[in-house]
Amino acid sequence: MYYLGLDIGSSSIKVALVEIATGKSVGVVQEPEKEMNMFAQKNGWAEQKPDDWWMHSCNAIARLKKQYNISRTQIKGIGISYQMHGLVIVDKEGKPLRKSIIWCDSRAVQIGKDAFTSIGEEKCASSLLNSPANFTASKLKWVKDNEPDIYSNIYKFMLPGDYIAFKFSNTINSTISGLSEGIFWDFKNDTIADFLLEHYGIDKALVPDVVDTFGLQSVVDEKGETDSGIAAGTPMYYRAGDQPNNALSLNVFNPGEVAATGGTSGVVYAVTDNLSGKESTRVNNFAHVNYKQSLPRIGKLLNINGAGIQYRWLLNNLAVDSYDEMNQLASQVPVGSDGVCMLPFGNGAERMLNNMEIGTRLVNLNLNNHQKGHLCRAALEGIAFSFVYGMDILKSDGINIKVMRAGNDNLFRSEIFANTVATLINQEIEIYNTTGAIGAARAAGLHEGDFDSYGKLVEDNDHVMTFMPFKDKAPYLKAYENWKAELNLILNN
Repeated sequence: MYYLGLDIGSSSIKVALVEIATGKSVGVVQEPEKEMNMFAQKNGWAEQKPDDWWMHSCNAIARLKKQYNISRTQIKGIGISYQMHGLVIVDKEGKPLRKSIIWCDSRAVQIGKDAFTSIGEEKCASSLLNSPANFTASKLKWVKDNEPDIYSNIYKFMLPGDYIAFKFSNTINSTISGLSEGIFWDFKNDTIADFLLEHYGIDKALVPDVVDTFGLQSVVDEKGETDSGIAAGTPMYYRAGDQPNNALSLNVFNPGEVAATGGTSGVVYAVTDNLSGKESTRVNNFAHVNYKQSLPRIGKLLNINGAGIQYRWLLNNLAVDSYDEMNQLASQVPVGSDGVCMLPFGNGAERMLNNMEIGTRLVNLNLNNHQKGHLCRAALEGIAFSFVYGMDILKSDGINIKVMRAGNDNLFRSEIFANTVATLINQEIEIYNTTGAIGAARAAGLHEGDFDSYGKLVEDNDHVMTFMPFKDKAPYLKAYENWKAELNLILNN
């Protein structure tokens, strides 16, 4: 018997199958093979068709069943992970009224800024744990202001994962974790953020019903079976945004546990029981998947735009053939790159730098002494230092790091990168070979509440290795202080 997990991304849909008894991944498929379409009518806009997500989900399920000879009745539960902060709006028949305004669409930035000023920083920090910013609530306000005819026909709004669950089941609901990522949740009163809805003039009736993150959320109906090939009556047991789900996939649930990803951008996601919004303009705070008012679990999410994209830029522009070659060149250069320093912030404004856009900076390059190995090491160190800098912000906001777990993705495959981070934060970094879709599939089993057994499944199936901090920290600390000095020169000007 199996659980099915879906990961609804903006570039592709991934669907995974895991054995219920062992948690072992049977297989993962991706649809489409090339990236999904994204519509940008204006600069800064980004939209997708919700029914495209559903079409690709159904195609991926069909491929998975055929490839592994699985019948519809062998799938005993469904878990869903999805791209965060998107807005889906539907009429009473459940039909989308427009394309989804997705996470990277920036049209509502000014709406969120104005709300932050009008409502007040203290109120936003203590109740929302965030600025309304460019999140789902602000996007809904944009529709209200700019597309009143569409707004007047809205029956419910949903997040992307809510819509996929609806297509399976014809049932509309969401979770506290999901509503918090849209900035619809009032943590102070542990209820829908009525004051924000009132400020935006949004009817509370548009908010979906709230269900538990783990538990029987809905079941596949007859149309869901016809479309997806999953048997009617199959329960949906779990739903979460991609970053909380990535943390879950890495068995990160408790205060002091930290999940990290090192892809095109970098993410540090730290769990705490502290409802602090002190750094709400630099760090996002969402209800984690296991949040309860009686036992609060908040995920503090810090994003670093200029991460893997920096190293990929070097790969494309240096005379090198692979990341392995770059890592080998970098390994021949000492810690600190003989003074060469790279600030990897060339991928747009960095929230953790108070939305400053400083670009990538390469400094202290000596044309007589330095070569491309120095550039490779300086890039890896610069990205690692930006992670450490971000974790220093998290520590100032009450995070006490006890364990760090990361996916076995591109940056964490670099020993230089991982060892630099581990040594500077003085923590082991456990590396796991898992994906969001696999995590979502396994999470379907958490409706039974056995988190200890879940953690053992992750450990037994996915653990690759552990990076230990080096005892001799001096060269790393010196290199980090030099890097921070270069950054501060820019930030203080």
